[in-house]
Amino acid sequence: MRYWQPDLASPPMRRAPAPDLHAIPVRARILQAAVQRFARNSYEETGLRDIAADAGVDVAYAHRCFGSKEQLFAQAVLASTGMQHVLAEQPRDLSRHLSAQVFHRDGQATPREIGPLDIIIHSLSSPAASRVVRDCIMREFVAPLGARLDDPAAMRAAVIAALLAGVGILRNVLEIAPLREGAGSDLDHLLATTIAHIGGLPAGAAAGAEEDPDK
Repeated sequence: MRYWQPDLASPPMRRAPAPDLHAIPVRARILQAAVQRFARNSYEETGLRDIAADAGVDVAYAHRCFGSKEQLFAQAVLASTGMQHVLAEQPRDLSRHLSAQVFHRDGQATPREIGPLDIIIHSLSSPAASRVVRDCIMREFVAPLGARLDDPAAMRAAVIAALLAGVGILRNVLEIAPLREGAGSDLDHLLATTIAHIGGLPAGAAAGAEEDPDK
């Protein structure tokens, strides 16, 4: 990370004012602080008191807002992954919509930005946190996706979730070179086709096949 250093030969620069924490709603401020903490530290290393201090509120107030560290962690998982929004709409081509989730933050990340998988990765060593993540995935992704698929619907949806999570980690966290292609690439096409096959979805739509208007 690059830090600003003053140029002593130049006139002194005025420091930008610090952001006004009180301009952000308190609940959102606590959730924002939780996302930052859980994305960089393990579940056990992160305390509700630390999160409250980062948000500039009393720990009792944070507890009243979210109930417990576990409940706050669940909200942080949803806030960072956005998995509850993936299936909120009814896309014409579900397989392409799902494959696009791997690429949708391309070009937006900065060194300080939280990635959608950061909290999940930091939670894997904790049985308590892993259970919360598992419940979130089942409730917010596998169950609603399975409702749109034929039997074995839950298995199909879970395998699609595993595919997206696995590719996401290898591509966006480990930066495996063959997976670094962007949206609309062969990788995108392969993912959409694979998702269509797993989910029993129309293969023609996944492959992007369209009728030639001249035929």
